[in-house]
Amino acid sequence: MTTFNNLLFEKENGIASITINRPDKLNALNIQTIEELKEAFQQIYDDPEVKAVLLSGSGEKAFVAGADISEIADLTELNARKFAENGQEVFSMIETCHKPVIALVNGFALGGGCELAMACHMRVASANAKFGQPEVNLGIIPGYGGTQRLTQLVGKGKSFELCMTGDMIDANTALSLGLINYVTGTIEEAKAKCEELLGKITAKAPVAVSLVIDCVNAAVNQTENGYQTEANGFAACTKTEDFKEGTQAFLAKRKPQFKGE
Repeated sequence: MTTFNNLLFEKENGIASITINRPDKLNALNIQTIEELKEAFQQIYDDPEVKAVLLSGSGEKAFVAGADISEIADLTELNARKFAENGQEVFSMIETCHKPVIALVNGFALGGGCELAMACHMRVASANAKFGQPEVNLGIIPGYGGTQRLTQLVGKGKSFELCMTGDMIDANTALSLGLINYVTGTIEEAKAKCEELLGKITAKAPVAVSLVIDCVNAAVNQTENGYQTEANGFAACTKTEDFKEGTQAFLAKRKPQFKGE
């Protein structure tokens, strides 16, 4: 397994845990960290032992407090587009990963950190979490997909407000807007909730779960007919051994034993 400089990467019971590990920088995303995330998710794509992913940030203060401003400050029009596209590519890898990815958010999830959390399939936050897209305070806009995913999650009007004011919102407000799935009191409780969700999901048929991810993503993909994607996925499920196992187990009134085949 690859050794990373800015990530902690562990596997246990089919769950890959990725922790952004730059606590002295509030886990800010620099270019190296983005590249390491890309490599980590490529390993996850290729590893049949990994069934799901838990993504978090180290320390008590931040999930990811944003991008590394020292790198952004040197951008020019010539390289800024590529800078944004590179981040968008990695976050798209996370969003389209065929294995469920849950963000465990503690403390600040701002700028690139909010964008990273939104790229995950679900988000669970502790009570001290803070979310926001404050890029306008630096004279720029979100570049890693923030304007797009925030609009998908909270709606056009609220996305305009958050991206144009740069305001932070707390975890309960984020929950009420649909930005996150759950709020818990402490980081330990948030982790337990993530593990509960992942436990439920990984007990289901893996092929069906992966096709759910495709279909939900298709709902917001303007180049794809989501209804056709769903029909194709439904049909594809019927070719699997898990479909036979699931239906037979239901009829026999027993718990199914899915194998991802």
